[in-house]
Amino acid sequence: MDSGRFGIFVLIGLAIVVGGLALFTVNERELAIKLRVGEVVTAEYEPGLHWKWPILETVQKFPKRILTISDRPERVFTAENESLDVDFFVKYRIVDSVRFYTSTGGVRDVADQRLGEIVKNAVVTEFGKRTVSEAISVGRAELMRDLLVTAAPTAKDLGVELIDFRVKQVEFMEDVRNSVYAQMEAERARIASQRRSEGRAIEREKRAQADRERTVILANAYRDGEIIRGEGDASAAEVYANAYTKDAEFYAFYRSIDAYKRSMGKPGDLLVLDPNNEFFRYLNQSDGSQ
Repeated sequence: MDSGRFGIFVLIGLAIVVGGLALFTVNERELAIKLRVGEVVTAEYEPGLHWKWPILETVQKFPKRILTISDRPERVFTAENESLDVDFFVKYRIVDSVRFYTSTGGVRDVADQRLGEIVKNAVVTEFGKRTVSEAISVGRAELMRDLLVTAAPTAKDLGVELIDFRVKQVEFMEDVRNSVYAQMEAERARIASQRRSEGRAIEREKRAQADRERTVILANAYRDGEIIRGEGDASAAEVYANAYTKDAEFYAFYRSIDAYKRSMGKPGDLLVLDPNNEFFRYLNQSDGSQ
């Protein structure tokens, strides 16, 4: 009885071991292929539980997520034969698990190395078509797009799809950097001098325009003042004429009194005239005799 139970336990144990060796799972973040003596027999597994022949067959899994390659900066030359250090990274994804296995042996480091070389060749090619200005600023978006287009066909042979390419940093070599900075400084100095010259020209123009406007305003004001003064003198002359016409004697008296006020109206004034002068006509008559 004991030997019978022991046999059952042994069979159960063997069944568990065989089941553990025969069954495998694939989750939604993985790609899997089944190999028989190193040759691919099945691929494109759906997420879930699957089986294989123990020992005879093996399963290899690859990440389905987006992967990143970030290598050391690469030295390239532009169309102007300027040397640059380009630091970049690449995003890719395994899309063909069978081709990826046959081309890289399923080793991620091998895939990264080969894909890195492909991208570096594309970087050298595309930077060599452009000037420094186009590579750094003006055509940077177009550059990264062309890099993907250039590297994509070769990367497809590895069973991967290039998702994105980004240039993190572009640096000049030390000897070139100093020369570029000197050129940039000279260019900025030239632009600053040009801006100051343009500013002075605008200042002179504005000042001349303001002087012209001031002269015109003063001339118009003087003209208007003379017109108003002439109109006032004409009106006063008309009033005086009307007053003289109505009563000449009163008008003469009023003018004489006004003259007395202007000539002797201030303290300390001294006027030396003949008492019989016509100027004192109305003063001499102030005794009331006339």
